[in-house]
Amino acid sequence: MAAPRVLKSLDLQDKVVTADALLTQRNLSIQIVEAGWEYVWTLKDNQPDTRQAIETLFQPAQCVPGFSEGSLDFRTAHTTDQAHGRLEQRTLTLNSELKEYLDWPYCAQVFKLERHVVRIKDSKVMDEVVYGLTSLTADEAGPEQVLDFVRGQWGIENGLHYRRDATLREDWCCVRIGNAPQMLTLINNVVLGLLSRHGLRNVPEARRRFAAHLNEAVQLVLGSSL
Repeated sequence: MAAPRVLKSLDLQDKVVTADALLTQRNLSIQIVEAGWEYVWTLKDNQPDTRQAIETLFQPAQCVPGFSEGSLDFRTAHTTDQAHGRLEQRTLTLNSELKEYLDWPYCAQVFKLERHVVRIKDSKVMDEVVYGLTSLTADEAGPEQVLDFVRGQWGIENGLHYRRDATLREDWCCVRIGNAPQMLTLINNVVLGLLSRHGLRNVPEARRRFAAHLNEAVQLVLGSSL
């Protein structure tokens, strides 16, 4: 994994590191905190035991008859946005009670993020639940701040990784010989750079347009105005 080497080359003192779930690793968490930084990770099936422990914390409590439900340190933030033809509601719930028990280096808080998305044109509903953890203490970051960090990471993924993996179909690429994978990556970098330079944010729409108007594609590459 290249991430440890990249982190060693950066000066991130007093910064917060975020990444997709693939980089939610114990060794990286140790490296980040011991270098003076903090982390905010999301969890998927690559860390099943940790994810299960956090998920269990947020499940409804089962009270024994005759006993009251114990108080838990749940703090919540909500946001609602409408953009790109979707209405999206997010609820992030934060808890610090697992920090003494969870088998994860320097974990101070865990969270549950619920996303409720309604596509306006056809009222299609999409729900998603994401679990995560952070080295930031309750005094350092509340649910609003943690939600901002997670949304910032998703913005990177949607703006870069999704474009590469899905729109430019890097995940489907079977090229493995010699330097060909690196060359194709460079070509995709050039494509995204050219589109961004000309203010073209919708990559699928731009691909369809230039596929239908090859002369405009040539002008784009050669630096002529569209």
